[in-house]
Amino acid sequence: MADAMGWETAVLEGGPADGWRMKVSDRPRVIQVSCPCPIEAAPPGARAEGVYIYRRDYGVNREPLRYGFDIASP
Repeated sequence: MADAMGWETAVLEGGPADGWRMKVSDRPRVIQVSCPCPIEAAPPGARAEGVYIYRRDYGVNREPLRYGFDIASP
């Protein structure tokens, strides 16, 4: 089921990473983006990150591939 081989350009649409361009290999179904969140009064070494999911638009078969923000993902 390999859709592609090698690196291709992809663009993220919507959400906090709107407009980001990147290289992807083998056309993954989803891209996960994480952003650090400042936390107060946390123990040493603790951290928090917001996680955002982008799903591939299968209607786009050439570069740049398109990944749309999935607002329903955790």
